[in-house]
Amino acid sequence: MSKHHTSNALIHSTSPYLLQHAHNPVEWHQWNESVLNKAVQEDKLLLVSIGYSACHWCHVMAHECFEDEEVASIMNEHFICIKVDREERPDVDHFFMTAIHLMGIQGGWPLNAIALPDGQPFWGGTYFPKEQWMEVLSKITTMFRTDRDKVTHHAHNLTTGIQQTSIITTPGTPDQDVTGIITDAMEAWIPRWDMEWGGSQGKPKFPMPVNLKFLMHLYFYNPHETFIDFTETTLDRMSMGGIYDQVGGGFARYSVDEKWKVPHFEKMLYDNAQLTELYSDAFSVLKKEEYREVVHETIDFVERELMHHSGAFYSALDADSEGVEGKYYVWTRDELKKIIGDDFPIFADYFNINETGYWEDNQYILMRTQSNGEFAVLHNIDRKTLKEKVSSWKHKLFKKRKKRVRPGLDDKSVTSWNALMNKGLSKAFKVFGDEKFRKLALKNGHFLTKHIMGTDGSLRH
Repeated sequence: MSKHHTSNALIHSTSPYLLQHAHNPVEWHQWNESVLNKAVQEDKLLLVSIGYSACHWCHVMAHECFEDEEVASIMNEHFICIKVDREERPDVDHFFMTAIHLMGIQGGWPLNAIALPDGQPFWGGTYFPKEQWMEVLSKITTMFRTDRDKVTHHAHNLTTGIQQTSIITTPGTPDQDVTGIITDAMEAWIPRWDMEWGGSQGKPKFPMPVNLKFLMHLYFYNPHETFIDFTETTLDRMSMGGIYDQVGGGFARYSVDEKWKVPHFEKMLYDNAQLTELYSDAFSVLKKEEYREVVHETIDFVERELMHHSGAFYSALDADSEGVEGKYYVWTRDELKKIIGDDFPIFADYFNINETGYWEDNQYILMRTQSNGEFAVLHNIDRKTLKEKVSSWKHKLFKKRKKRVRPGLDDKSVTSWNALMNKGLSKAFKVFGDEKFRKLALKNGHFLTKHIMGTDGSLRH
């Protein structure tokens, strides 16, 4: 694989994700009218590849396929290639994601779709390794050349389907009784709950804050113990797991296993915004001190690593640093012994520097399996002393970790995500009364009204 040093049309982009592909040998274009016209004029298929800067598998496919001269030559010869940042163009992402779903494929990113020269999609998929990707492109090129009518007919049907899913239907009467709908939904949902580890049964596991928030609302109106037990188990397990950054606060996107242990290490603003609100709400109901800590640490993380001095919030931190996933967040036993010193045996018990927390290549993911109360009783140590120790350990590790190469930052500011974080901060202030949360929410609010809102009240995306 030779390294290509020229740049393509993405070099003029403002998106961090598109700029990551600006030096690929693939002749990428941005999604715009002139590129779509070019496809029609040259009668070439459109290859649309959609992702975002913190997406791990987007990086993997870029490295295996889009940085490869052999793959690029096939793509450049037979296709007009378009790269899309899903966060910058949610409209384009939504269109192609709908197409993928109508094809019966489970969507995800990277999202790769192929469309007729006029933009009507007829094929799609997600991640492909090099050989498979080349084979797919070759088959599609042949099919387009030899059986264009069939491909066109399929594309027309699919596009009609997309248009029909986008039609807004007239809502029912405003005072419709939804009891039956909720009962049916709960009957379908409850059997999928993992009552031991929280979340849905199996893997991977996503936090799903909207679902849990709904469940807390439902519990308020219908105080069924199972609802609050499941919510509490999920919130406890997530905040004690590796999906939560035990050193610096904040949640990763999801965990690849059923125990919230190994995350895909990217951290997104919208996850942390919704989880800030969720843990604040949960503290109101359950009064657990550890939820207070989660909220404070998560807000500290967002302020420290995802906030611009203007008050704007950035979008995400990548999973990788120095090209290795999770390198910024994991530790070897020797490293930890050196940093923690005499306290290492109790530290190792607390954060599972054992087979429970072992990941790979002699590295450990910090995670907990007991609450502070349980741990204190088991180790015959009072809660106050334990709290001081944990705080000291975190401080030492944080100081050491700051010297590492940080994961890449996606410094786009998405209005809707900023609004979610503002809502999270406002809820945290309402629950905990911490003046810092109010000030951060106001600072962000001033940014939104000054730079994002037009004089007519419209908002920029």
